[in-house]
Amino acid sequence: MSAQQDLQDLLRLLTVGRKIPMLTAMTHIKALQAVNLRSIKDIAESPLPAVESAINDAKAAKFLQSACKAAVKRGDDGGNTGKRPAPSTSGLPAPKRAKGGDTNEFIGGPAEMSPQELESSLELPLCMDEERIAQTVLQTNRAPLVLAFAVETLRFTMPEQPPSSRLSLGQAVVSANSRSKAVSLGLDKGPSADSEGWGEGQPRVRVLGRELAVLKRGGYEWRGDETIDENKPDTQTHTQSTSTTATLEAVPPKNSWAASQPVTLKSSTFIGRATHLADPNQRRHLIQSLLDANPNLKTATHNAWAYRVNTPGGRIREESFDDGESGCGDLMLRVMRDAGAVDTLVVLTRWFGGIMLGPDRWRIMRNCVNNALSERLRRGGHEVTLGGEAVWGLDLEAARAKATTVGVVGMQIHRPESARAYLLKSFTTAPTEGEEKTPKKKMTVKAIEAEKAENLGLLLGAIRIVLESWADYLTPAELDKRAWSWYIAVRPEVESGPGGWGAKGTLRLSEILKLKRSV
Repeated sequence: MSAQQDLQDLLRLLTVGRKIPMLTAMTHIKALQAVNLRSIKDIAESPLPAVESAINDAKAAKFLQSACKAAVKRGDDGGNTGKRPAPSTSGLPAPKRAKGGDTNEFIGGPAEMSPQELESSLELPLCMDEERIAQTVLQTNRAPLVLAFAVETLRFTMPEQPPSSRLSLGQAVVSANSRSKAVSLGLDKGPSADSEGWGEGQPRVRVLGRELAVLKRGGYEWRGDETIDENKPDTQTHTQSTSTTATLEAVPPKNSWAASQPVTLKSSTFIGRATHLADPNQRRHLIQSLLDANPNLKTATHNAWAYRVNTPGGRIREESFDDGESGCGDLMLRVMRDAGAVDTLVVLTRWFGGIMLGPDRWRIMRNCVNNALSERLRRGGHEVTLGGEAVWGLDLEAARAKATTVGVVGMQIHRPESARAYLLKSFTTAPTEGEEKTPKKKMTVKAIEAEKAENLGLLLGAIRIVLESWADYLTPAELDKRAWSWYIAVRPEVESGPGGWGAKGTLRLSEILKLKRSV
C-alpha cells in the first residue's frame, strides 16, 4: 500500500472517527511518522509505549491504538482496496501528479506534465485593443466577472503566483462570495465550513478583500516566458538597444555579494544581488564597491536598492530607492519582509530592452530578489523559508461535504482547470437593439465557443489596462481593495433578492476602461 494511502487512512480515522481537528491530527501523524509508525496497522501492532512516546499523552495514545486495532480487526486499515471511494476534489476524472511538485494525492494533482506545460495549458485569451474593448458589450452573470477580476488582480498583487494558483484563488473568492450572498438572501442558513474550523491552521491570503485559507505547493517551481541562465548565475551576456554588449562580471569574493540567476524577457535583463549590511551608513560604500568591481553595472538602465537593518534599539530600519524602476524599491522591501531578511542590502539591476513587460515585470523582480536572498542564505549555511510560495485555494465546503458523505478527508482545492473552463463559457455577446427583435442567426458550437473566448480576452484586456495604469501608484493591498470596488462599480445590474440569483445582465467594457488612471 502507498504511503499516501496510509496517510489518508490515518487522517480519516483521526478526524472523522475520533473527531480530532485537522491541524491536531496532522501534528499527531507527523510525530508518529518520526518514530516510524506510518499506518493504522503499524500503530495497532506497536507496543503502547512507542505510541505514547510520539503522542505525549498516555490516554490519547491508548485510545488511538484501540481505534487502530478495531480498524484492523474490521478490515478498515486500507487493506480492502477497491471498496472505498477514492478521494477527489471535483467531478473531474482523478488526474495524475505533475512532475516536480504537488505530490499530495488528496488534492487531485494536475495531469502528468511539467509545471511549464501545466501553466501553458491554462493560458487565457487576451486582447488589449482599447478601441475594440470600448465597443464591446457582453452578457453575463456576476460570478464569472468576480473570477476575471480576481485572476487579473493577482497578476499584480501576488506576481509570484503561477496562472494555476491565480485561477484556484480566484475560484475560492467566487465560492466565498457566492456563499455570503446565499446567506444574506436566506438561501443558506447553515454555518460555513471555515467557521466550523475546517481551515484551522492553514495559512491565509487576502484576495479582493476576502481572507482565504490556502495550501502551500511545496517544491512547485514555475517561470513565465523569460529565459534564465542556470549554469552561470553571476555571468550573462546582454545586448543593449545600442547594440553594445555588456558582460555581467562575477563579483569578487571579498565583497560577499550573492547573485541571482540573470533573467531575460523581451530584451530586458534583470539580476539581483544581496550582501550583509550592519550599518545603514555602509550602504553607499557597498554599492559603490559593487559598481567599481562590475563597471558594466554602470551601463544598466536601473540599479535599484533596498535594505533592512536591525538597530541597537531593537527596531528595524529600512529604506529603498527605485532608480527610475517604478515601484521596485517598495517591492524589494516587501519581499525582504516576507523572507524575514534583516541586516541585508539588495541591489536589483535592469537593462531595459525597449519593450514594456507589463505585470511580468513584477514577477521577475520578485523572483530575482528572492533568488539573491536564497543564495546568500545558502552560502551562509542558514535555512530560512522565503515567502512567495505558490499556493492552492482550499475548497473547505467540499472538504466538509466529502467527509460527511463518503468519509474522505483531505485537502480539497479549487481546481484551476474548472475555473478556466468557467471563464471561457461565461461571456456572450449582448444582443443589439435590432437583434432583440429579430432572431440571431444560428451559430455552430465551435463558433460560439470562439466568440466567448474572444469576449473573455477583451474583458481581461480591459481589466489589465486599468490595473496597469494604477499598479505603480498603489500598494498591493490598496490595489486589491480598489479592484473589488471597481468590480462593484461595473458589475451587471440584476434583480435584487433571490430572483436575481445567477441572473445575467449587461456588461459594457467601456465602463471598465473609464476606471483607468488619468495621466
